[in-house]
Amino acid sequence: MKTIDQWLNEYGRDHKNPLNQKIHKVCVPLIMFSILGIFWSIPVPKFMDGIYFLNWATIFAAFSLAYYLILDRVYFIIMIFVASIMLLLIDFLEQSSNLLTISLTIFILSWIGQFIGHKIEGQKPSFLEDLQFLLIGPLWVFKGFRGKITLPF
Repeated sequence: MKTIDQWLNEYGRDHKNPLNQKIHKVCVPLIMFSILGIFWSIPVPKFMDGIYFLNWATIFAAFSLAYYLILDRVYFIIMIFVASIMLLLIDFLEQSSNLLTISLTIFILSWIGQFIGHKIEGQKPSFLEDLQFLLIGPLWVFKGFRGKITLPF
């Protein structure tokens, strides 16, 4: 298994253009948010119904967080914070608007932005090489926080 540094270096190899980096720093979190919103919108089975915050988005987030924990404990903590904020916002949006329409719109527009960024970069998206890069992208975006957090354990 690759280390977190190997993953981030490989991802960074395809994201050197400053404009593409800026596009990714906006679009990657928006894609993450929109995917969680789409998963939140999928009806749950009866046994999950009525258990607050138990839905496909939180299950997906839990599996993603488990992957991050395997890669790096500090990134795991960063992503718990990011995912929690996104899930709370999604919960609020679901109660006050059409979450699925908003999520699909954000998803489509953000992917358009990503592909424009890669056209500018002159590189194909990393996930075409390995789907795990879809989970590495958010870590790359938030890597600036990595050095600011130290754990006592």
